[in-house]
Amino acid sequence: MSLSNLTEPGPDLIARAARVRLACFDVDGVLTDGKLWYSEEGEEIKAFHVHDGLGLKLLREHGIEIALITARDSRPVQTRARDLGIEHVYQGQKDKLGVFTMLLESFGLQASEASYTGDDLPDLGVMRRAGLAIAVANAHPWVKQHAHWTTRHSGGHGAAREVSDLLLTAQGHTDAIIARASGS
Repeated sequence: MSLSNLTEPGPDLIARAARVRLACFDVDGVLTDGKLWYSEEGEEIKAFHVHDGLGLKLLREHGIEIALITARDSRPVQTRARDLGIEHVYQGQKDKLGVFTMLLESFGLQASEASYTGDDLPDLGVMRRAGLAIAVANAHPWVKQHAHWTTRHSGGHGAAREVSDLLLTAQGHTDAIIARASGS
């Protein structure tokens, strides 16, 4: 793939997104801006975007399973996942592809029915297998070369919401979501 994937979603992308039943996300650099913050006491602090959280909740409400697969271990990730009702959280994972494969088997899905959103080299194995590989705007250029689509927003700044909106739109849920939100 080339960097031409920075355009609006075309028919192939919409078709890929319409098949997704499992949306997997890296955390650092995707759900966060990738910066590592530490308190005076050495406790890790992360910031998550509220738009991303609502997008993930909407996916779950419309039958798309969510999984977080990250190489780091972090208490803030567990807290955020709990707040959003995300059950499938895999931290400290050096073999992200192994976790992805296990999830596919667990849900009885084909790789074509799963998406993965990443930003750096540890995500490439899963991205090359997923039916829909997504890179965030600030992903490493090598990662973008293997993505079917690249978000306009950077990780931690609404990129996961873009992914959620793409999947929900491709699956025909947008009108119902907007109607419910506007009280129609």
